[in-house]
Amino acid sequence: MIDLLLIGIKYSLVSNVVLSQFLGICAFLGVSKKVDSSKGMGAAVIFVIALASVVTHAIYVTLLAATSPLCKALGLKDGLDYLNTIVFILVIAALVQFVEMFMKKNMKGLYDALGVYLPLITTNCAVLGVSLNSVTYGYNFAETLVYGLGISIGFALALILMATIRESIIADNDSIPKSFQGSPIVLITASLMAIAFFGFQGMI
Repeated sequence: MIDLLLIGIKYSLVSNVVLSQFLGICAFLGVSKKVDSSKGMGAAVIFVIALASVVTHAIYVTLLAATSPLCKALGLKDGLDYLNTIVFILVIAALVQFVEMFMKKNMKGLYDALGVYLPLITTNCAVLGVSLNSVTYGYNFAETLVYGLGISIGFALALILMATIRESIIADNDSIPKSFQGSPIVLITASLMAIAFFGFQGMI
């Protein structure tokens, strides 16, 4: 239990997916203009990454790994690891589409709240990174689930913090030198956030 807790803390704070691993930067910079939209994107990412991580883990264990029943039946001693990336991309894309259709039909309120953010998750490299890394690290099912939750919570936390700071920057934009307005100040803010999150190094 303690090991699972440490994995969750490590990947939400110490090894934050955006500020330490630099995955999902495009969504981080593109959707962090308003706090409300950041909360919607963060919630969608938590849901999809948690689901995608366990589904891709199950597919890897049963079909792609050298120890999987399929590879044993086919006599593939080295497994089908080279198919991980393409299979995981297809699974994530299909999963996002399935979740979107299900929510549109059965959870209309939540679907309307998330809006365009659900389809955007398909192109978020953080989702694929979680699936590939959990295989590389050799995590079991429980560890994969906690790892996915830790990564996604860390992403949502960084996104909401950035949106909060950017709203303050926009409200006081005149005090920022003209050459730093727009993208430069956003990138500087992201850099300072990354430095701040490095303060968690050594916790685990």
